[in-house]
Amino acid sequence: MQVNSTVTPATPSVKELEKVLYGGKRFGNHVDEVWPNLFIGDMSVANDRYSLWKLRITHVVNAAHGRMHCQGSQDFYGPTVDYYGVPADDSPSFNLSRYFFPSAEYIQNALDTNCARVLVHCAVGVSRSASLVLAYLMIHHRYNLLEAINKVKEHRWIFPNRGFLKQLRALDMRLQQTSHQE
Repeated sequence: MQVNSTVTPATPSVKELEKVLYGGKRFGNHVDEVWPNLFIGDMSVANDRYSLWKLRITHVVNAAHGRMHCQGSQDFYGPTVDYYGVPADDSPSFNLSRYFFPSAEYIQNALDTNCARVLVHCAVGVSRSASLVLAYLMIHHRYNLLEAINKVKEHRWIFPNRGFLKQLRALDMRLQQTSHQE
C-alpha cells in the first residue's frame, strides 16, 4: 500500500478565515508594502500624486475604479504612472473573482519591469485591494489562501468581505486541484 506523502491542507472555512483576519493589529497606515515593490493603500494615498512620487510608484491598480472618491485614471496620474482600473463594488455579492487572473497578470508584468513599484488600492485598502493582492500571491507565488493572508498581515491589517473570502476560497481550491494534476 502506498501512502501519499504530500498532504494538502484543506482550505479553511470562511468563519475560520475571519478569525485569522480579526487577529493582530486592527489599524492601518494609508499605504503599506506587503510584498517587495507591491503596496496596498487607500484612496487618500492614491489621490495624492506627491505621495505616490515619494513612494516611487510606477503602476496603480485601482480596485474601486469609477467609484466616488476613487476616480483615478491614466489622465489623473499622467505619463509616469501606468494605470489599471477594476470597477469593483465592496459588496459580498460582487463577482471580484473575474478580475483575479487579469489583475494578477498586470501586477506580475509590472513587477517584472525594471524598478517597478505597484500600488493596489481601493477606498480603505482592506477588502477589494487586499483580495486582489491575495489572489496575486496565490496565482503567481503558489501560496495557499491562509499563507497569503498571513504574509500580507505581516505588514497590513486586511479584511476582505465574506463574498470575496468565498471567491478566494474557490480560487484556492481550484489552484490546489490544478497543482495536484501537474
